[in-house]
Parts: sequence; structure tokens; C-alpha cells
Amino acid sequence: MTQALDLSYIPGTNDSLRSFDLHVPSLHTARESPMIIFVHGGAWRSEDKSQYQALARNLAEASNAPVLVPNYRLTPSVPTLETQFLHPGHAEDILHFLDFITSGAWPGVPELKFTPTGRGLYLLGHSAGAHILSSIFLDSSAAFPSLTPPPAVLKAARGIVMTEGIYDIDLLLAKFPNYRQWFIAAVFGDRASYADASTTGLALREGSPEDLRWLVIHSKGDTLVDQPQSDAIVAHLRTLYGGGAAADARVTRNVDQFDMEHNDVLSAPLYIDVIRAFVAEGKE
Repeated sequence: MTQALDLSYIPGTNDSLRSFDLHVPSLHTARESPMIIFVHGGAWRSEDKSQYQALARNLAEASNAPVLVPNYRLTPSVPTLETQFLHPGHAEDILHFLDFITSGAWPGVPELKFTPTGRGLYLLGHSAGAHILSSIFLDSSAAFPSLTPPPAVLKAARGIVMTEGIYDIDLLLAKFPNYRQWFIAAVFGDRASYADASTTGLALREGSPEDLRWLVIHSKGDTLVDQPQSDAIVAHLRTLYGGGAAADARVTRNVDQFDMEHNDVLSAPLYIDVIRAFVAEGKE
């Protein structure tokens, strides 16, 4: 296993919150390889890429693909007018990262340059990370034009896996009203509705790959985010792809295999197996 840690994705900066870690499996040789990117959760306010080094190593060895884990700037626990950091800033950082990766320009690590062409990118988002990815890869440009991905980013995407995700914020608050003061108001502003920031009403991006596949995972044991979140995004994605067999080929739902708490899903060997199989299916 080869690792390169704390690589900046904003040229000319040395900001740990805008850096990423790269994990390359020991048997990896192909430059034209798929790459796996894991975007962490933490309610847009916590967690760090360093917490996911074991997960990244296990994913890399199981899939024989490089795994990249980016950080992004976080909303302070007690924001002030001077320190507040609102949506879409977190997703903008991840989009900067994806733009950097697909540019092929990786200064400082020439021996670890991988061009995400051919096999492309497999993007994994957990919790808030799932909202970030769906905000980028579905068309949120009407409300948040800064989240419009460059063509190279869209072209590179082959698969998106969203686990224990938040998608419909108003629906989430109907179930968990205390989340408004816990993190939603700090991240999205304190307002009556968050329909514009929810991803369950967004269209497909123009230019999205015709073979892009989605996998939505939800654990029966999750007490922090309820299954209606995942049900809502699956129903929406299936509608976008026309339903029936066409949607079956593009959208997969996994809500029966996992039975553990919100964060524990990522520690389960089953999670590694499911991701490995999803990536392998894309190689066929």
C-alpha cells in the first residue's frame, strides 16, 4: 500500500480542510484505472479524512483501485456572522477537488498520477456527503449555479454510492425537528423551508454519462437518518430515468442487508464487499 497524505487540491494553498489523502493498493499497476472517492459526512460540521484511513485502505485493497478521501471546509459548531460557512460552500470545495482530480495535474506527486479516463470515478458519499454528491451530480444550478460541474467531471463519473444520506431536508425536519437547531439552521440558514437545498426535486445534469449508475444504501439500524430519506431519492432517481427496466439498470436500492447504526455501516465488512462488487460491475 502506497499513501500520500495531505495533498492540496487548491494550488498555492496549504489548507488542511482543502486537502486529500491518496491510498494506492499494493498490487495496483494500471494507470488507466478507476478511482474511488469517499466524501465523509458529519452534518457538514465535523469529521476529517484522517478518520477514514482504515476504510480507504480496505477499499483500495478489496477493489485494487486507488482511493481518495478529501476534506472540505466545515460549518463551525457555534457560527458567528464572521465565521459562518453555509451551503453550498462545502459542496463547492468538493467540486474544486473533483475539478483538480480530473485535470490530471497533480503537482508534487508525479509517481502517483492517475488519469480518471476510461474506467472513471466511483464516488461514495456518507450522510451529508451523499447530499454533497447529489447536489453536484443532479442539477442544482437554478438555486446554486456555483455547483455546476465542468464537463470533465461529469464525463469521469461512472458510479455514485450514497449511504445513510440526507436528501430532503424538510422531510428530515418533520421526523427530527431538533435537527434545525442542532445543525440545519447553521448550515443552510434558519428559514421556513429548505426545498431549494433538497436534492429530491432536481433534474439530471445535461451531459451526464449515459452509463452513470447510482447505488443507495440504508441501514435498518440507523437511528440518526430514517429510511424515508433514501426511499425519496430512490423514487426520484427512478422517475428521472423513466422507471421500469431503464431505471433498474441505473438505480439500485440496498435497504435490507445492513442493520447497524449510522456510522457503523462504514466499518462493516459487508460495506467493503458491496462497494467492491459495484465497482467490479462497472469494469465488465
